[in-house]
Amino acid sequence: QVQLVESGGGLVQAGGSLRLSCAASGRTFSIYKMAWFRQAPGKERDFVASIKRSGGSTYYADSVKGRFTISSNNAKTTVYLQMNNLKPEDTAVYYCAVDQARGSSTSYREVTYDYWGRGTQVTVSS
Repeated sequence: QVQLVESGGGLVQAGGSLRLSCAASGRTFSIYKMAWFRQAPGKERDFVASIKRSGGSTYYADSVKGRFTISSNNAKTTVYLQMNNLKPEDTAVYYCAVDQARGSSTSYREVTYDYWGRGTQVTVSS
């Protein structure tokens, strides 16, 4: 099993920045890819960004391209989401997820991911 703990959420004004972290523990050697998703009130959970453990290739939702950057530490057990130029529509609970490459590999699909964190709240005021 892999355990995920997110941190770094909070309240920020529009145009501001936040950096989210997600620390993985347990069977981290099995991690193939890590990702961030978000869920706004009353809406479905949406893909934000992903990063492959080997090679570090990244993939972003169109809505965050140019504003958000996903990265990981050298050990590939912590993933970060640097969020710049935040907008009120970025308000959501942000979830970290891990893909162990057991099935689907499509980055933006929830079903691809095997483990999820509990989420961290990001609120952007206008």
